[in-house]
Amino acid sequence: MAMTVQQIHPVAHLPLVLGVLRRLEVATLIDGLIPPHPAHGLSCGRGVEALVLAILDGHHALYKVGKRLEERGMVTLLQPGLTRAALNDYRLGHILDALFAANLNTVFGAVALKALEVYAIPAPWLHQDTTTIALYGAYEDEPQMPGAPRPAYGHSKDGRADLKQVLLSLGVSGDGGVPLRLGVRDGNRSDSVETPVAIAECLALGLEGVRGIVADSKAYSRRTLGVCLEHKVDLITLVPRTCAVRQALEAWGQQQAALPLVLEKPGRTKDEAPRRWHGQSVIRQVEVE
Repeated sequence: MAMTVQQIHPVAHLPLVLGVLRRLEVATLIDGLIPPHPAHGLSCGRGVEALVLAILDGHHALYKVGKRLEERGMVTLLQPGLTRAALNDYRLGHILDALFAANLNTVFGAVALKALEVYAIPAPWLHQDTTTIALYGAYEDEPQMPGAPRPAYGHSKDGRADLKQVLLSLGVSGDGGVPLRLGVRDGNRSDSVETPVAIAECLALGLEGVRGIVADSKAYSRRTLGVCLEHKVDLITLVPRTCAVRQALEAWGQQQAALPLVLEKPGRTKDEAPRRWHGQSVIRQVEVE
């Protein structure tokens, strides 16, 4: 049978990415949270698919999305009858505003829960951490939209104390696992304030089989311990050196002749001796909120 090739497009990896998005029903989930308007030729869900494809193809600028996806031959795969003109920067910007107004954590959580369901990923331990995102340029003191994060000077985790920043809070399913929730906060928000809120948001997802939370020393607070007790989950964290309970336990440990071997790992090189950690479980009462 003779065939005529009308067009050839260098699609690269984008059909595989689109296949994953369709399997996770990302567009359907988002359109369920942000119902499409009859006047819009491009729904929020399809717009997010286009943005993800463009980002993973290396083009982040909104005005380049339509042109790049057309070059890749992906426009017609996104939606029958869709044109490059529908992927204009104004419509894509409106979609980003709609996502924020719908609560990014709600949207993100819905997609994450779908990923856990589709790929049958267990999540017995939830890992929580924060980082800072430095921003360049001038920013108004107050954001235009209610609830939007306010860029501000704060403790910079990448060493750029000269720049304003926002705080990114992320919870994942295990070490290096699937992202489950995110939050973007004011740039001067303290980790001690954010961590209890983040843990409560993780537990509010209602995941089955959650045993506990893993976080850094900022998670050790009366409120965080109270949240974990309320939800009957464990907390693995490092008690700060300034806490009296740690100082007392360190003094107790130094008085012991020997402590049991807890963990042993090979050396980092062939010539390095094995690394050993000794310790013992103890129970102490602390106040919670």
